[in-house]
Amino acid sequence: MRHAVITAGSKGLGRKTTEALLKEGYSVTVQYRSDKEAAEKLLHDLAPYKDHIQLVQGDVQQKEDLITLIDKAYNSFGRIDVLVLNAGPYIFEHATLADYEEEDWHAMINGNLNAAFYLLKQTIPIMRKQKFGRIITFGFQDVMHTPGWLYRAPFAAAKVGLASLTKSISIEEASNGITANMICPGEILGEMKEANIEDATDDGKTPVGRSGTGEDISRAVLFLADEKAGLMTGSVIEVTGGLDVLHKNRIK
Repeated sequence: MRHAVITAGSKGLGRKTTEALLKEGYSVTVQYRSDKEAAEKLLHDLAPYKDHIQLVQGDVQQKEDLITLIDKAYNSFGRIDVLVLNAGPYIFEHATLADYEEEDWHAMINGNLNAAFYLLKQTIPIMRKQKFGRIITFGFQDVMHTPGWLYRAPFAAAKVGLASLTKSISIEEASNGITANMICPGEILGEMKEANIEDATDDGKTPVGRSGTGEDISRAVLFLADEKAGLMTGSVIEVTGGLDVLHKNRIK
């Protein structure tokens, strides 16, 4: 049985991906930070898969927690085939870079970029021994072109770095049967994060005519994780429905 590790996998887009992986026949180790209620609800709702799922509490900004996550995942299931870096701190308040606090900057870099470094350092050796691995990171629209993102400078800088890291890994580890790709979700809000495609609504702004859903993202993850997706590596895949999220906010 293939085994996947996913960060922030107990709710939102992460939960939908966890569900999809389990239904596809994977065992899954789910990292969550602090919402025990969401974690318990996940276990309750996915009771039929109780032998194939474990939850590990930890903070992706803490190196020790990330090492513990991978250790528990490997010790419990004996392999790690898929690593999904879904977690990524984000600040919703608008602020120019000069107005960001130093602690906010470090949170964006640690949670979005440094966390990837520590997780990859722990996981890649395991995947090398298996001669198989699928690394999937999350970015944002147009990240491959190093765009400026108004009021989101620290987050954007971290994700652009992560995109380059993902592409670098894809080249370095290709001969080891390991692929590395990035998925860039569009604007998926509220209950739509855990919704199915058939539950999508007409949001009146997405060119394809409906809102994005968690299932849209989980389907992309399953495609990249597939054993036959070996030619897909170093790719940045946008799942946005054609909506230009990046340029919604402009200085007037």
